[in-house]
Amino acid sequence: MRRRVTFSRNITLSLSRTCRCFCKYCAFKTHRAHLHEPGEVLALLDAAARRHVKELLVLTGERPEVHPEVAERLAAWGHADFVSYVAWACGQALERGLLPHTNLGVLDRDDLARLRQVTASQGLMLESVVPDLVAHQGSPTKHPERRLATIRWAGELRIPFTSGILVGIGERHHDRVAALEALATVHAEHGHLQEVILQNFVPHQAYYGREVADVADEAARRFWRTGLGERPEVDLPAWATGVSLAEMEDLVAAARRLLPGVGVQVPPNLADWWPALVAAGATDLGGLSANGDHISPEHPFPSPHQVRKRLAAEGVALTERLCAYPRYLDAEWLDQGVLDVVKARYWSFIPRRGSGRQEPPFAIRSELVGPAIEKARDGGRLTAEELTALLSETRPEAAEAMRVAADELRAELAGDTVTFVVNRNINVSNICVVGCAFCGFGQGRRSPDAYEHTEEEFRRRVREAVAFGATEVCMQSGIHPDWGLADYERWLRVAHDEAARAGAELHLHAYSPMEVAHACDVSGLGPDAVFARLREAGLGSTPGTAAEVLHDGVRERISPNKLPVARWVEIIEASHRAGLRSTSTVMFGHVEEPWELAEHLRVVRELQERTGGITEFVPLSFIPYHTLLGRTHGVQELSREDNLRSTAAFRLALGRTIPNLQASWVKLGLDTATESLRWGVNDLGGTLMEESISRMAGSTHGVRLDPEDLVGAAHAAGRPAAERTTLYEIRRRFPVPAGREAA
Repeated sequence: MRRRVTFSRNITLSLSRTCRCFCKYCAFKTHRAHLHEPGEVLALLDAAARRHVKELLVLTGERPEVHPEVAERLAAWGHADFVSYVAWACGQALERGLLPHTNLGVLDRDDLARLRQVTASQGLMLESVVPDLVAHQGSPTKHPERRLATIRWAGELRIPFTSGILVGIGERHHDRVAALEALATVHAEHGHLQEVILQNFVPHQAYYGREVADVADEAARRFWRTGLGERPEVDLPAWATGVSLAEMEDLVAAARRLLPGVGVQVPPNLADWWPALVAAGATDLGGLSANGDHISPEHPFPSPHQVRKRLAAEGVALTERLCAYPRYLDAEWLDQGVLDVVKARYWSFIPRRGSGRQEPPFAIRSELVGPAIEKARDGGRLTAEELTALLSETRPEAAEAMRVAADELRAELAGDTVTFVVNRNINVSNICVVGCAFCGFGQGRRSPDAYEHTEEEFRRRVREAVAFGATEVCMQSGIHPDWGLADYERWLRVAHDEAARAGAELHLHAYSPMEVAHACDVSGLGPDAVFARLREAGLGSTPGTAAEVLHDGVRERISPNKLPVARWVEIIEASHRAGLRSTSTVMFGHVEEPWELAEHLRVVRELQERTGGITEFVPLSFIPYHTLLGRTHGVQELSREDNLRSTAAFRLALGRTIPNLQASWVKLGLDTATESLRWGVNDLGGTLMEESISRMAGSTHGVRLDPEDLVGAAHAAGRPAAERTTLYEIRRRFPVPAGREAA
């Protein structure tokens, strides 16, 4: 099963360590006066902004103003209490684009409300529901009812909240589960717990006379630079409880069961077992703070690079999140001033709810959807506003109306037969100079994962395709800095030569518009001349890839080095003038907005109306797992429902211009691709035999299907199947077995 683990890119501000509590396990607290001055705070915030940190984690002791010297300093700086000073620091962070997460200990309702105005999230560890732990002696605010009251007030105030338990401070296993049950009860009331932390206690040495922030920062710098770190060996106190990996795995399972949908966080710096806990179901690693762990200062967090490398060995992706989880990034949960920072700086992290991540150029009007569906069902051209309304729609009843209309239009244009092609993908090389943020395939020349097939290897793959019964070879590669037009011609000729030796003919569906544009650039020839030479070398048709979203604003955000929209259109039109048909694609579900996607569909439809050269439209939903865009922008994979609804919208948007709509089983999985046959799809693509681009991005739906698999999918939908050629000539038909016809 595909897995991703999240983390927050943060920096820690220990604004004051002065604390009224006397917890026996805490090395952070001090009972002397400790308070960072405003100048120190601003210097840390400025440095964090330069490092592109997204979260400011504010850690403090409880009520430091109980110390008269701290209260005196606060008053001198114009603050009546410590919460006022924290709110000032958070406001300064917001001005610099940092989202504050505060953990100030037990607070009353009014203090939580004050902080809500300047924080994206807040937190308080429940720690335990055992009221008389030795470790908590002298700390009355560690009583579980006091802490649960704060957590409950946060829910009433609609504050995205983090809580958790501290494991190994004298409690027993059933006490830990009881604490999770208590959190589950509060969460059921308000739905505000975004994550629960399962933190194992580790003993610390004392830090009298030393600043823990300096200790933590030094340890983190050394560990991030060298990968080497030494944890101190400190004996477990008599009041503590040993904790085993098996017990932690049981707690992960209990948290998943009791708090479904809530993130389960495990610290990756307190024990070497964190990868095993990820395997057991933990979903988050917390803030990998660039200046260390101020609570356990000699236990630095691993760097995101170190964690990503470790997880990659298990096939797990590491992805950034904000301190407020995606479902809380709206006006119900965040103060408008905080939400404005999210929209300005981190809008791509906001889940697509149809709109709201960026301001549209016009109002999105849901009342347009019904008439637009009827208009599109009859083949009518939709306006930008109508298309945007359709692509923004999420209501189940509207989605069903879209499905029915798209299915009817499919039946009219393509009939009931579900087609597929027996083909093979050959990606000759993944060496690429473009550097698209959405791509996990392209590699720099010096990357250990870079490759370039020899002619012998390429010929072997062509022979395998012929033996498999393929009628098509699809060839696409990275933009190789050393390839000229002659290289592109050569691969075409080699493919035809090897197929002829095997007594077969192959249709070569090859070279994206980006590759063709590169061939033009290095040869000095225009697209018409390049296509003339490629056709002479054996090119049969052109993949309409490299389209992503045909809106230059989107393209600049995800791949500023990619060819612009006008150049993509110019290349495809030249292909059609050369008598070479093309497909057309869209890669959606990343940072594009509905009105930008509407522009893509307008461009494709008008291009088809001019040339008639497009054979099919292929929606390709974005796979975020092992791509820079997915890792750093919080982009989540589209749901099955989003994919199906978008598929129907694409069919309706294109009207009668492109008869064939294809589902990518590599992106969707065969089950969802089969269901899409009810949402306007009439083609299931190809057998592929190998697939690298989606696989390298993190898709786990396989790289090859047999024709029987695709026939079975069509029959499961009650529809006849047919093997086709690249240009949609029927080669073999597979009627529906008796009793399997569609209802």
